[in-house]
Amino acid sequence: MAPRLRVLAGTSPSTMVPITHLVNTPQAHPVRSPLFEGEIVAHIKGLTDERGRVRESAYFEREDRGGVTWSIVVRGRFLVPYSADDILFGNTFDRPLKLPWGTSAVLKFMHYIDPTLEHDLTSSSKPWALSPLIATMPHFMHTRSSSSSPSEPPFNTTESIKDNNSELYLALADEMDEVDSSSTSSGASSRSASSSSDVALPLVCPASLDAVKVSKASSSSSGSSSSGGSSFSVKSAVRKVKRRRSDREGGRAKRERELQGLESASQRRSYFAQRARRRDVVFGPEDVITTDFCYGFINFAPSLSLQLPGGLSFDLMKYWDGQPVRFVCCERVPTRKGGAGTGEQSQEPWGRIFWCVAIEVVDDEN
Repeated sequence: MAPRLRVLAGTSPSTMVPITHLVNTPQAHPVRSPLFEGEIVAHIKGLTDERGRVRESAYFEREDRGGVTWSIVVRGRFLVPYSADDILFGNTFDRPLKLPWGTSAVLKFMHYIDPTLEHDLTSSSKPWALSPLIATMPHFMHTRSSSSSPSEPPFNTTESIKDNNSELYLALADEMDEVDSSSTSSGASSRSASSSSDVALPLVCPASLDAVKVSKASSSSSGSSSSGGSSFSVKSAVRKVKRRRSDREGGRAKRERELQGLESASQRRSYFAQRARRRDVVFGPEDVITTDFCYGFINFAPSLSLQLPGGLSFDLMKYWDGQPVRFVCCERVPTRKGGAGTGEQSQEPWGRIFWCVAIEVVDDEN
């Protein structure tokens, strides 16, 4: 018999509200916080709700979603700029997990699906498994909103999300031009030396006019030489700055072409498997992100089970300890510098949460 499920959503575990009545419908649930605003749509194949009613969804009849058993679709924007490397998605738990035999096979399967996955599911306090959002999502779409029309069109939840990132290059981080500090320092030293030689005349006997003339000539020659050196150093610094700027502009143009060439989900996920590339992209209020996290390795009916390739399966109800399965989009945990060159992390292994969805089993007593 399929378990009765309750689905909740919000911007934090403490503020989530039930949205089971919206699951398997086109209606979205709005979420908003100082960090994120957006809409969430959830689908669960064969969902049995709290009252024991089976709720079906046309989502699973779509040709491009064959084999999928659950989906969490989110459209929204980050109200504070974040690099793509600092926006994570995955699962978090409030207490240790009761892991079944064969967990190592499950983890290998998870890493096969998502090589960027990081986790500590065996934690004795708060287990977690998180990946960069842009690299882990099966379907990811980015658009840049227009300043002339800041409001977005109605969220069309009746069509499947497909990778469309032709405007992703607009989210590349701007680079500040930096002057070569060594050249600047060298130029400043030369100018200082030149100024000193202009005013410092050799100490001579006033009775010898010829000596004074020789000293002035020597001083003038020294000043000219120093001035020439200073001019050369400044010109050299300018050439270095121009060359570095040209290199950066060429590098940016290359990255723009690479981003515009990401036409499929596999290309996007492969490209952003590298942290440096994720750090190049910054999402802010003008970037609208739409994602669909959907897979088919968890069945919710006729029973709650995990199905892996090769015929390996687990009856999840045997290991359920009452904890909800919580999907979160959160920031990478900030690292504070500690003493002796070590880093100290915040108390929780994840940062502030942008949005979250939880699926929990309803007891017969409830």
